[in-house]
Amino acid sequence: MPTSRTDPDEQPTNSRLRKSNETNTDNNLFEQVESVKLGARALLLNPFLKSEVTRRSPESALEELTSLAGAIDLEVADSINCPIQSVRPATYIGKGRLEQLSADCAANDIDVVVMNCALGPVQQQNLERALKCKVIDRTALILEIFGARAQTREGVMQVELAHLSYQRGRLVRSWTHLERQRGGAGFMGGPGERQIEADRRALADRIGKLRRQLEKVTKTRDLHRKGREKVPYPIVSLVGYTNAGKSTLFNRLTDSSVYAKDQLFATLDPTMRQVILPSGQPIILSDTVGFISDLPTHLVAAFRATLEEVVQADIIVHVRDISHPETTEQLEDVTDVLASLGVDETGEQHALEVHNKIDLLPNGANPQTNNIAGGPVALSALTGQGTDTLLERLDAIINRDAFVVRVSLNHAQGEAMSWLYRNGDVLERRDSESGCELDIRLNSASYGRLQKMNNINAVTVGS
Repeated sequence: MPTSRTDPDEQPTNSRLRKSNETNTDNNLFEQVESVKLGARALLLNPFLKSEVTRRSPESALEELTSLAGAIDLEVADSINCPIQSVRPATYIGKGRLEQLSADCAANDIDVVVMNCALGPVQQQNLERALKCKVIDRTALILEIFGARAQTREGVMQVELAHLSYQRGRLVRSWTHLERQRGGAGFMGGPGERQIEADRRALADRIGKLRRQLEKVTKTRDLHRKGREKVPYPIVSLVGYTNAGKSTLFNRLTDSSVYAKDQLFATLDPTMRQVILPSGQPIILSDTVGFISDLPTHLVAAFRATLEEVVQADIIVHVRDISHPETTEQLEDVTDVLASLGVDETGEQHALEVHNKIDLLPNGANPQTNNIAGGPVALSALTGQGTDTLLERLDAIINRDAFVVRVSLNHAQGEAMSWLYRNGDVLERRDSESGCELDIRLNSASYGRLQKMNNINAVTVGS
């Protein structure tokens, strides 16, 4: 929060200087809300309605909140489940509980209170006044984690857009010490606009700028996607609940070094690598941001450009932590987020379920065998057990709609022949003085591309 600011009566009257001041306000506006400091002492509170039936138990919800706090290295002094009869408009929780929390915060030197709910601006302001410390809700906590994890320019922009959209209704908390600034010199100047109005305008301008920049990112992704369609490698996208092991599996399959750690939202920025399947078929494997229960709508909107890779994928691999006690609930949460993106795992897109972390199951537990046709693939991304089966299953899915095509080429069509060898399985080749004839198996994507090629004599002979 700013410690000093030019007195309203001393504002410059020159329009250029006023414009310069507004620019400085735009630059400093987004630093008004202080970030949670690493290592801050935190008190975690999980308020829940006694009468509400939820997908998760209060104990597991509080455990997940603790994991979220640990993802940004908060020092958790205490974590409390808080049953309530109803949501109070002013403070969310009741007066008695608020007094008890205030005493706990003072006794334990609490720096920040994290509430596992969505707080309104007024509720947050009243809670901070009563508890005399910083108060954030679940959305703000996830935004803090995303801000700490984002590495690429696109990821930083997406996080900032989500953060500004969240803060749009909370600027009043930052400028309570200012009423208004003058619009000009002397009695002709008038009272001018309120500082909060200038800040809201600057906020709207910044949000608009970020959205335009992300639209350019989306167009760039479209261009890259169209480029991949020219050499149509199937795209396989890994999705799943956060900390399900997607990045570990990605590293295992691609021999990469994407950051992977046993914590929520370990990686944010999408990564794509080529993988060669057992048949020799190349695919593009995409690692995406993990999902979580009650994922804030600001984040879904901000990361839509990134998540379009999931929407456009040929195959969705849903990675589940089968060792987690609430793996079924996590499955439902991921399905809900995918549905909000327009992805139907039971629709046209091929979906394959992966049961990861079988190495953490108790001895004798049945991880569901890989021999069930169309069933889940059980594996351990950490040890590599079962990953060969996953690649074989992907191979079978990609090639189950394959076409056998007879292609005649002359000696000048070496580029086309090279493409066929890269994208298909050559069953037979017959050479002659004028050229060669190939019997080749192509998947549906490659077959569609072949049909669009000019001067290629191709006849379908089987499927």
